[in-house]
Amino acid sequence: MGVIGQRVRRVEDRALVTGAARYAGDLDVDALEVSFVRATVAHAHIRAIDTADARRATGVVAVLTAADFGDVRGTMPFPVPDDLIRPIMAGDRVRFCGEIVAVVVATSEAGAQDACELVVVTYDPLPIVADTSAALLPDAPLLFATYTSNSVLRDDPDPVHVAAADATFACAAVVVELDMVNQRVAVAPLEPNVALAVPSDEGITVHVSTQAPHAVRDGIAELCGLDPARVRVIARWVGGAFGAKSLADAEYVLVAKTALALGRPTRWRQTRTENLLTMHGRGQRQHVRVAADADGTLRAIHVDIVSDNGAYPGMNHLLAGLTARMIAGPYRFAHATTSIRSVATNTAPVLGYRGAGRPEATSLVERVVDIVAAEIGLDPAEIRRRNLVPADAFPYTSPTGAVYDVGDYATALERALVLARYDERRREQARRRAAGATRLLGIGVSTYVEVTAGAGPTEFADVEVHEDATTTVRVGTFGHGQGHHTTYAQIAADALGVDMAAVRVIDGDTALVARGFGTYGSRSMQVGGSAVHAACGLVVERAQHLAAELLEASVDDIVAEGGRFAVHGVPTRGVSWADLARFATTREQRDHDERRGLFANIDWERPASTYPFGAHVAIVEVDTDTGHVTLVEHVAVDDCGTVLNPLLVEGQVHGGIAQGAAQALFEEVVHDGAANVLTSSFAEYEFVTAAELPSFTLGSCVTPTPLNPLGAKGIGESGTIGATPAVQNAVIDALAHLGVRHLDMPCTPERVWRAMRGEHPQVIARTVR
Repeated sequence: MGVIGQRVRRVEDRALVTGAARYAGDLDVDALEVSFVRATVAHAHIRAIDTADARRATGVVAVLTAADFGDVRGTMPFPVPDDLIRPIMAGDRVRFCGEIVAVVVATSEAGAQDACELVVVTYDPLPIVADTSAALLPDAPLLFATYTSNSVLRDDPDPVHVAAADATFACAAVVVELDMVNQRVAVAPLEPNVALAVPSDEGITVHVSTQAPHAVRDGIAELCGLDPARVRVIARWVGGAFGAKSLADAEYVLVAKTALALGRPTRWRQTRTENLLTMHGRGQRQHVRVAADADGTLRAIHVDIVSDNGAYPGMNHLLAGLTARMIAGPYRFAHATTSIRSVATNTAPVLGYRGAGRPEATSLVERVVDIVAAEIGLDPAEIRRRNLVPADAFPYTSPTGAVYDVGDYATALERALVLARYDERRREQARRRAAGATRLLGIGVSTYVEVTAGAGPTEFADVEVHEDATTTVRVGTFGHGQGHHTTYAQIAADALGVDMAAVRVIDGDTALVARGFGTYGSRSMQVGGSAVHAACGLVVERAQHLAAELLEASVDDIVAEGGRFAVHGVPTRGVSWADLARFATTREQRDHDERRGLFANIDWERPASTYPFGAHVAIVEVDTDTGHVTLVEHVAVDDCGTVLNPLLVEGQVHGGIAQGAAQALFEEVVHDGAANVLTSSFAEYEFVTAAELPSFTLGSCVTPTPLNPLGAKGIGESGTIGATPAVQNAVIDALAHLGVRHLDMPCTPERVWRAMRGEHPQVIARTVR
């Protein structure tokens, strides 16, 4: 029996649970330690940097400023005007608290951190815009003098589409408008960032905590003026990344440049405060309008997105584009239009974070669909039933132009409702309300569709069978918690007909893997896995030719079974993988091939993105005395196409639900009026633990995609996308009988308590006719 689809335990876990796993920060290298002097004001000219006392401090080797490195700017994954790209170190101006203004290098980590306190930076303060509302005021101070507004990047909808949508709004029976916030959150991986750079005569080796080693290599090479062949990047074990460790960060580049300048290994370990100051995700303000018929049929949606891009706009503009692509969700809107304004503020630049633009789309459409249902008196589940794209409509082209490959949205919803005992919960909710209970019950429903493998259209894989019958798989993605070594071994074992234990997977080292796009956007199994599958197919094809040559038979007569190749009808005349690997090596020795052995590699190209989907139901209790919210049950029915390993899929969904629920209930990066981060430690930044979560109930709805040979779609971000609005909807549903129509996230006890007492946002809803 094949191993695809089996609940195979992760081969990675033994090293993790026994402590054998070595993270970049664990490497025993005699290195100088790097610490960064970071701006303590959000906006200012730098008048002077006095490093004299720091240079004299015990153990300090060097103190470096922008004058030592020049005006070097970072890298972006899409074109952005140069002046908007963050410099690796501030020169004459800082634009956010935490921006790097100096590098201290010392013989100990404590010594480097202490010497940072001795660097005196003299600032000439400049006016500060701490949020997008302040940044868009007519008299707001500008972050970039070459622009007439802090709205520095903009995407406007097609006027023809807008005119058609406006006509629909003009004659709609019901129009709902909602202002909502998808708050900025901290990425907060368990392992903060790390970089260790080791120079040599051959170039430089950089050990980093990243999810895209080849992208980091290329960025470091470009910004250090090196040939990429002279830069080796190694990612070992990584304790969480979630999208925010996918570029050549300023710190990585500075550590590499410092090592090259000093000719000695240098290392930087990010502190938790640095992490919470500078690694943020989400950050959108959204004005949503929806037009519907009196029976709840959804007709048009328009969203004005104000994207908080922080001090150096770019990445969050790209992510807002993903939001715009997915604003129609799984529903049959005739029209869906979006305007995007990406705004510069004196805060840290916003990065990709689990879901990266797609949770923001699902949250806004799921909130406003609930409000439409309340306006016309429909149950939240019923309005979804009436509007979901039917299973026989695929491939389906959304009004945003997204082409959904395959789905069965209604089945996912019904399965989730059954698992959640939806009707029973509604009856219980009514009983509690009638009895005046102090613990109100809320039921939140969310249906979603998301896009995966949207970036990185190809992936590299190399598969080689050795003379001892083992197999090595090299792949350009990098597993940092997802279980890639397990799943890729399953794919190779299934395709080659060998024991999974005989398959070794190599990733995360640019010297051992020729190229790769990396792991983000839930792309690995459908693109990287398909590359492994295709490379295995090429190896089998070559093995058949070698077997035909050895057995003096026609290739068409060679059959493969049980790890052997034999002549059809003559099973005793066969050769093993080991035989063929030896034959390939000796044969190529005669032919003087540069690389010898039984191998094949490929850059597999996906034909299009895939669109996983699902339905979540969250059950919460709200304490009317305190406003405290308890998540008591969460049901998720998610589709990811062919399920390669159910155990790993469930693990990804569990983690995603936890992060989605955390955003709905707890997490928010808070700034004061001077743009200081008030949530710079775990004492102030609230996040979820196992104590705040129930056991999750998971179901599945499997619709294999025709877009890759595995039938696989992404799953790594789905739990977050579905869970966030389900939990938010549940909280608001618990308070609906009190007149509460909407609450922005996070639904904290104070915010909920105030809402119950009439202090809550107003929703504009009007029935036209």
